[in-house]
Amino acid sequence: MNTPYFIAKRYLFSKKSVNAINFISGISMLGVFVGSAALIIILSVFNGFENVVLSMYNTFTSEIIVEPSKGKSFDPNAQAFLSLKKDQRIENYTEVLQEKALLRYGERQHIAMVKGVSDDFLKRKQLDSTLLEGSFTLREGETNYAVVGSLVQLYLTLNIHNDFEPLNIYSPRKGAGNSINPADEITLKSVQPSGVFQIQPQFDETVIVSMDFARQLLEEKQNVSAVEIYLHPGISIEKFQEEISEKLGDGYVVKNRIQQNELLYKILNSEKWAIFIILTFVLIIAVFNIVGSLTMLVIDKKKDIVILNSIGASNSLIQQIFFMEGMMISLIGCITGMAAGLAFCLAQQRYGFITMADVSFESDAYPIGLQVSDFILVFLTVTVISVITSRISSRLSVKTLSQMKEQL
Repeated sequence: MNTPYFIAKRYLFSKKSVNAINFISGISMLGVFVGSAALIIILSVFNGFENVVLSMYNTFTSEIIVEPSKGKSFDPNAQAFLSLKKDQRIENYTEVLQEKALLRYGERQHIAMVKGVSDDFLKRKQLDSTLLEGSFTLREGETNYAVVGSLVQLYLTLNIHNDFEPLNIYSPRKGAGNSINPADEITLKSVQPSGVFQIQPQFDETVIVSMDFARQLLEEKQNVSAVEIYLHPGISIEKFQEEISEKLGDGYVVKNRIQQNELLYKILNSEKWAIFIILTFVLIIAVFNIVGSLTMLVIDKKKDIVILNSIGASNSLIQQIFFMEGMMISLIGCITGMAAGLAFCLAQQRYGFITMADVSFESDAYPIGLQVSDFILVFLTVTVISVITSRISSRLSVKTLSQMKEQL
């Protein structure tokens, strides 16, 4: 039997001569309980928000994007891309031709990104969830349509239900020189808006059109700006990225989602870690209550300490008893706190009883994202802090041992 653990357990659950010691121990355990539960809940909420934001970004940010390392466009009919297009691991292969252009609607005008996409773009999941109004229609028969971002609609006061007012798009002609008539240097195409989408500001200043319309506008017969790729579930994105990077060579840049949105991922991670650090400091304060609890316990059990030492218990064994006591207070509070946090998160996921005001997400309930790594992180954090505080407190049990013997 582990003697220090057995004695520590008896000390923890037995009645003390001074009721304040039980109260202080309870407060210490409650502090760790609340801190651990709060960490689990806050981290899970941040995970939920991260999942929601990234799912919105991921509708327009492909898992893999291939761009030219030099210049703005490349030939998608090269042998490497023809074989890549037939790769069975690819679920969606979209060719993109994009360039900034001047938009004009009525008397208003605005410069925005015009993005021409191949037919596979419309096969992507969750496109309709980004729509504020209208439909995601780019072509019907011989008629071209455009889906505009919410900021474009705002700047142009665009009405997609007005069939008599088209959206005019102006783009400089390729290789146009000085001309007597400036209009000869510009390509003008008109298109009818069919819908309005909203994701994030960096996407909401975009006009999405069919590839045919983009080629006519930009006078580009063959080249594309990028190829966007989605893989089938279960396929390793990292391995696929590395493989096609080697096949395509230095002439192309292959990026995954993190590389496409480095700033976004950095912001999400920095916010999460900032909150974690703040709550960890609160948890440290709660755990350090154990010092006071164990100090009181040492005073209460000084007779026991002297007797144990007299019958042969070493100083290290006495220290281990109070070290175990502090660890038990912390870990019981930590484990029950994490369990309570888990129960709260599961209840929020199922019932969504805490809601947000003025949100444009699919659900107005606070999102929750549970990750095993968060539970491990919280447990390790509490354990490290508890080891330090319990080690400090346990030294008090033998520091004044000689004085205790004299007093008794």
